[in-house]
Amino acid sequence: MKQDTRGSAGTGAAVTGPAPVGRLRVPAQPAAQDAGRECGRGDRCDRPDRAGSGAARGEHTHGEHAHGEPALPRPRPAVQRSSVRGQVLDALRTALVTGDLRPGGVYSAPALAERFGVSATPVREAMQQLALEGAVEVVPNRGFRVVERGARELAELAEVRALVEVPVMMRLARSVPAERWAELRPLAEATVRAASSGSRATYAEADRAFHRAVLALAGNEQLVRIAEDLHRRAQWPLVGSVPGVRGRAELVADAHEHTALLDALIAGDLDVVRSLVGEHFNGAV
Repeated sequence: MKQDTRGSAGTGAAVTGPAPVGRLRVPAQPAAQDAGRECGRGDRCDRPDRAGSGAARGEHTHGEHAHGEPALPRPRPAVQRSSVRGQVLDALRTALVTGDLRPGGVYSAPALAERFGVSATPVREAMQQLALEGAVEVVPNRGFRVVERGARELAELAEVRALVEVPVMMRLARSVPAERWAELRPLAEATVRAASSGSRATYAEADRAFHRAVLALAGNEQLVRIAEDLHRRAQWPLVGSVPGVRGRAELVADAHEHTALLDALIAGDLDVVRSLVGEHFNGAV
């Protein structure tokens, strides 16, 4: 359950610094047909004759494709246009957790789009969403820079998460019946399996799912949304940290904290619950 402070490695087509994001995959969309339809709706096309429109939105608008880099194959499954943005956003969020998008690295929407096998529009929209979340910032005429975070920001996030989550968990521990807690057992066990896989992205998602389910018992959607945002931010790597610094064994130990907490909640042992949640956030930095 401790927040991951490992480092990163990025991509670098038409960008400065990072290495290619070769592992990211999203289903391709019919690029040529979609481009025409997007223009018909008043959206900006990704054709060269419209390239100049992207500069103000932080895109690289000339020399967009790196020389010598092979293009990824572009399968054409039946994917709705509205779903592509969400798939790209999920892929980019995963890349932030794993460090494939390196803190401080600059990435252009067209270059990432070529690697995803989609048009630049859904990539641009996803990156703009990440900008709203504070994960990236716009670099005019170049793309989007991944925000660099230090230990102080991580400590601040841990403090805010504790202020939000600990009182709620303690209140729920006093009011939620044991059978309701028992229903969360599959989610707690899923975090252990995810940790055992060694995939930080898989574990990060399972970790958030468990916390989200616990807080959802409070019946406050705004609370769940705010806590989810804080949790996601806490999972981004720190600048200068070493990729892979947290091994599988440490992830598994973190995951077992979920099952221990759930056992205490089912047993109604408030002292153990208080101790576990306190150690969790105090040790998150």
